[in-house]
Amino acid sequence: MKYIILREHRISCFVLASSYTFLMGSFLSWNCRGIRSKLQELKGLINYFHPVCVGLQETFLSSNIALKLRGYTSVRKDAATGSNHSGGVCILTSNLYPSTPLTLHTSLQAVAVQVHVRALFTVCCVYLPPHDVISEQDLDTLVDQLPAPFLLLGDFNGHSTLWGSDVTNSRGRQIERLISNNCLCPLNNDEKTYFHEPTRTFHSLDLAICSPTLLTFLHFTVGSYLCNSDHFPIIVSYADSNSEIQYPPRYLYQRADWGNFMQLANITESMVCTADITEAVKMS
Repeated sequence: MKYIILREHRISCFVLASSYTFLMGSFLSWNCRGIRSKLQELKGLINYFHPVCVGLQETFLSSNIALKLRGYTSVRKDAATGSNHSGGVCILTSNLYPSTPLTLHTSLQAVAVQVHVRALFTVCCVYLPPHDVISEQDLDTLVDQLPAPFLLLGDFNGHSTLWGSDVTNSRGRQIERLISNNCLCPLNNDEKTYFHEPTRTFHSLDLAICSPTLLTFLHFTVGSYLCNSDHFPIIVSYADSNSEIQYPPRYLYQRADWGNFMQLANITESMVCTADITEAVKMS
């Protein structure tokens, strides 16, 4: 069921496998290979998952082409002029959640937003073309600009056994160093995210990477259908989707009436000077 390839044009993606779980507060990432021809598939994914954010890679858009979806606000970085409009990234954020775009100073194809779901955190969408030379400094600089905690989604075009590939290539080792040097956590399991049609093989190119504080709260899965692309959508959701995260209580010690506390506690000098805590409790 996992690796069924849909060849029909414009298969509606809201008819999904029964293994999908409807999860509010989910985050999607998908290399759509041209969003203008995949709008029906995108709407199907949105109608099914109702995601907080959708990160899109290889949108193939230019600045004069609008991308509007009802109920969502888009933040884009289109492909560079003269590139035949290949590449491009976009984050669609649901208007149901407070959010704001984050300005990134980078030459990489990346966009980011800060969004408040259960808490305020950052979502970044990135696309690293397979044949581009990407410097480690550019990657580190990108991560440095993301307010923690953050979720980094995208097509990294790197192979590594760390996220389910059979081999590790140079791009994969580069991403491994990014993860290690910045103390990040990959969410991927061994599920494949990309179908290479010429060789009829599956690979793991699409990643979800997060800050350590988010690791225990998030769950990663891969969609069952390509939705007319060659990449499966990936879905990141809260591991506990039925209840709010319970944070420990916070105390404002500076607002306490310590004088009244001392009087009510009736702490005597002999209690304070007693070496044995059991004896001190008996004196109270």
